[in-house]
Amino acid sequence: METPVDLEAWGRKAQFELYRTYDRPHYAVTSRLDVTKVMRRKAADFSVYRACLYAIGAGLHAVPELCMRLRGDGVVRHDGIELSMTVPTEAGGFAYGYVPFVADFAQFDAQATALIAQAAREGTAPVAGERDDLAFLSCMPWLDYTSINNVMSGSKDCIPRVSWGKIVPKDGGWDMAMTLEVHHALVDGQHVGAYFTAVQDALDH
Repeated sequence: METPVDLEAWGRKAQFELYRTYDRPHYAVTSRLDVTKVMRRKAADFSVYRACLYAIGAGLHAVPELCMRLRGDGVVRHDGIELSMTVPTEAGGFAYGYVPFVADFAQFDAQATALIAQAAREGTAPVAGERDDLAFLSCMPWLDYTSINNVMSGSKDCIPRVSWGKIVPKDGGWDMAMTLEVHHALVDGQHVGAYFTAVQDALDH
């Protein structure tokens, strides 16, 4: 479900009105996250990749602004969004998985396992503008990058993008880069900071 945002009562109305007029209103922030506790749990029945998906979902749902979307001259807030990730296929390309977020990790993990396998098997197509109750995710396990940005369909594209890179050793543990790209009419720096804090908390627990 989605709820209209009362712009007159919204403390960010002025920023919203400013940044929604920009030709390029998007910005990306990259931060390094500690994945030591997740890596120490790595086993045949525990996927570090799906643990990262869960942590990203927890971070997105911890910040209401990351669930907001533009609607004409207004804004709506989704109660929940799905995680849409790229899924490698046997043919060498990639399909798109769609995984609803649930707070219980075991339930999320089982659901994600099944839906990702289905996407790889069936070659699920990307959304084409018919919905925005999701976030786009992409893992780059080959590269320990320092920054990244994503393709955007236009200035009104307000779906958050999350990328994360290669896990590398650091100080007896492991860390990785993660990037959140957002629309500035909806999301400010404090919201990005709250997202990374929530993701780190989920990775730690």
